Amino acid sequence: MTPTAIDTERSVRTSGLTKVFGEGEGAVEALKGIDLDIASGELVVILGPSGSGKTTLCNIIGGIDGATAGTVEVAGVDISREAPGRLSDFRRDHVGFIFQFFNLIPTLTARENVEMIVEMTGRGDKGRIAELLEAVGLGDRMDNFPAQLSGGQQQRVAVARALATDPDILFADEPTGALDLPTGRQILELLQDLNAQGRTVIIVTHNASVAQIAHRVVTIVDGRVESSVTNEAPARAADVTW
Repeated sequence: MTPTAIDTERSVRTSGLTKVFGEGEGAVEALKGIDLDIASGELVVILGPSGSGKTTLCNIIGGIDGATAGTVEVAGVDISREAPGRLSDFRRDHVGFIFQFFNLIPTLTARENVEMIVEMTGRGDKGRIAELLEAVGLGDRMDNFPAQLSGGQQQRVAVARALATDPDILFADEPTGALDLPTGRQILELLQDLNAQGRTVIIVTHNASVAQIAHRVVTIVDGRVESSVTNEAPARAADVTW
């Protein structure tokens, strides 16, 4: 399935976004004035080498970290001016995260790993958890523990967990980095399917092959946007090679 058509409503807008880690002579400027718009329903790949600032950018957009300067609007909320407690509320209400390393709790089943997020956030419907796990292809494995699942199946649990609170925007940070090609394709296909349902999806990766599925590829180099290129014919995830 190819990505859905996008509309003109913005999911994300950053202006002059800057992030500095440390102080004085040891300070490191990770982001250097990022201006970026992402439309609602867009599938964007943020591409760049290790240390380029791409994960820092997404952590700020997702409300995990704060900016040193500049503004960030996400889903109509100016999160650059929110207090830490309000940022936590913002993440709970609007954002889902999928990470390279699945971060599942080994003593909980697949179902319980997803239930935990609903219980912690107070968002989502516990009655939909089985449906979510069915949707990611784990209908027959939801009572298995992580050690009983393959890497791809664990990543599918992580996707279901990210969707449990029905987020407006889904961030995936190197979601195929720990997977082989066939399994990585399956996860990319799942992300494309979610995007085709109208959800904004932002994938962070160093793997240029993943960019084949995107509506747009934003390349970050040394804390700056080097390019933003629209992909007129996004590939099907099943056809991606690396």
